[in-house]
Amino acid sequence: MTTSDDAQTVKKAPAKDPWELPDVSGLVVGVLGGTGDQGRGLAYRLAKAGQRVIIGSRAAERAEAAAGELGLGVEGADNAECARRSDIVIVAVPWDGHAKTLEGLREELAGKLVVDCVNPLGFDKQGAYALKPEEGSAAEQAAALLPDSRVTAAFHHLSAVLLQDPEIDAIDTDVMVLGESRADTDVVQALAARIPGMRGVFAGRLRNAHQVESLVANLISVNRRYKAHAGLRVTDV
Repeated sequence: MTTSDDAQTVKKAPAKDPWELPDVSGLVVGVLGGTGDQGRGLAYRLAKAGQRVIIGSRAAERAEAAAGELGLGVEGADNAECARRSDIVIVAVPWDGHAKTLEGLREELAGKLVVDCVNPLGFDKQGAYALKPEEGSAAEQAAALLPDSRVTAAFHHLSAVLLQDPEIDAIDTDVMVLGESRADTDVVQALAARIPGMRGVFAGRLRNAHQVESLVANLISVNRRYKAHAGLRVTDV
């Protein structure tokens, strides 16, 4: 039985500051699909921020060539080696190769923090439109294929053109981060914040990833109409 005196001595733990993020500067980041525009741009920005980065590709030679072009200490390896050597692995492969790539790397990605940034899109004469995978989203497909990995979703709305432009010092955008574990999403938010101008914002669990992935189709329409490289900002947080 708790007495009134006991109750006075009980203190609630202070609420965690939502913007208090871990130090991720010492983590190795692998980028699967790092020879494509989006993956290459992310690799460049993270390496420029001081992160150790390994580019992955199906062919080690292609990855090594892309890494050499980027410089900044970026390394290249085949996808399996990239996954093995990395603490965090960003999945930036084309949607049509998403499932096959992850199925082949299940063992190498076990225990890893995986960040899926793939957008399932289709294109026709009317422009881009969202596809809905059987699992609900690309991120949920990754989680189903990688049961021993910690899957999150982020970096969907970034312009590959801006990411790769060496004349641009900061990229003015927020990064929607989704996942099942706060510890994991905090790490991804911290990784996003390493890139000048960016902020990682928690945006829900993986079941909400489809809306985030689909919004890229709208941004493509914005960019075409206004000849821009639009990003997103979340206000009042």
